[in-house]
Amino acid sequence: MKVARWYNNQDIRIEEMPTPTPGPDEMLVKVMACGICGSDIVEWYRLPRAPLVPGHELGAEVVETGQSVKKFTAGDRVFVAPKAPCMQCDYCRNGHYPVCTRIKERLPGGLAEYVLVPAALVENGTYRLPEAISYEQSTFIEPLACVVRAQRLAGGPQPGQAVVVFGCGMSGLLHIKLAKANKCRVIAVDVNPGRLKLAAGLKADVTVDAADNVARHLTAATGKKADVVILSTSAMSAVDQAWQCVDKGGAVVFFAVPAPDKQIVAPLNDFWTREIRILTSYYCGPPDIEDAIDLLTSATVTVDDLVTHRLPLEDTARGFQLVLDGQESIKVIITPN
Repeated sequence: MKVARWYNNQDIRIEEMPTPTPGPDEMLVKVMACGICGSDIVEWYRLPRAPLVPGHELGAEVVETGQSVKKFTAGDRVFVAPKAPCMQCDYCRNGHYPVCTRIKERLPGGLAEYVLVPAALVENGTYRLPEAISYEQSTFIEPLACVVRAQRLAGGPQPGQAVVVFGCGMSGLLHIKLAKANKCRVIAVDVNPGRLKLAAGLKADVTVDAADNVARHLTAATGKKADVVILSTSAMSAVDQAWQCVDKGGAVVFFAVPAPDKQIVAPLNDFWTREIRILTSYYCGPPDIEDAIDLLTSATVTVDDLVTHRLPLEDTARGFQLVLDGQESIKVIITPN
């Protein structure tokens, strides 16, 4: 089978490797669609494990199951999560699924013609796709689940609240869609005029150039600062603006983070007296995935308008470049089969 092997963002090779045979508790799936995530291009995050086959946003068809697998059969349409929590440890029992320390098996990269699904993921990380969700749409399940979790951690947000989203790439636009579905007032911020136009098309109430005074536009539009500020960009300038935008009792959510060598200084004395929370949100858990599937099935959140490029596996390097450039693309989907 063919795989796209990532050595760095400028060195992605299409290579041949044997098609795996599933063991008794495993199954083999044919990858029908796999998205390129913004985290896939973050070299400081990926390089320690290179070379690797990337891809964790995939919809697939079950091809073969091990003799002990009863939950799925050949022909089933599925979404497979990148990893699955044990659901038994203290972290899982307290809802901190992303930091489960018992996770040992992860999904092999989805930018491949076939993927061998490990036993733990067959049991706790594979979900049948409803007929209403296409393979393309299934590539949004994992990122939307991460968005669901981030907004849940921030307290909802609730109808009528003001939400500022810094960064209008694919994740930022999903944040806008979910916040609008929850009847929030949304202020979208980006440096790219094209992405701000997209945000306006998604019914963001206000769009602001990141080089402008975001807090001033926010208060002019809503009469107050934001209940929730979501950072979907790693730009340090966005962090500085975020501190100025959050209201008393509000939350700043780091959905994306700057590189490890960047130092963030938070105005804690000011936040202490105003009961402001600083939150981080990394990955998602089973309840978030189930909510994401429900949101897509019901079309409460629609995603077809975010797909800008569909490419064969052989063009994976071009797909990465499109995501890196960030000018023409929002959602780039690779279709290995």
